[in-house]
Amino acid sequence: EVQLVESGGGLVQPGGSLRLSCVASGFTFSLYAMSWVRQAPGKGLEWVSAISSGGGMVRYADSVKGRFTISRDNAKNTLYLQMNSLKPEDTAVYSCAKYGVNYVPTSKLDYVYWGQGTRVTVSS
Repeated sequence: EVQLVESGGGLVQPGGSLRLSCVASGFTFSLYAMSWVRQAPGKGLEWVSAISSGGGMVRYADSVKGRFTISRDNAKNTLYLQMNSLKPEDTAVYSCAKYGVNYVPTSKLDYVYWGQGTRVTVSS
């Protein structure tokens, strides 16, 4: 079965950095676009970033542009999210998600599988 396992979350101070990882299995990772989404306490799902199957196309939500970097290592079946200059409003559970195509779709939340997520807390 498709499995997406996130790690790397934790408590970090404002202005700090954190790198999230998502190890994928159960499908040919290199053939599919991937995404990071998040859900803050008491709020709905928010799309964060996406990357095409080969890593040639990346997209970011305006709220994280310039601070976050999405990348992937297809040889390791792993998706990454480097988060810098973290703000309290970045506090959320972050999940990786798989699209059903190789490109980043127009509707960024149209993923077909997602993981359980890893919690990120930005606080002093």
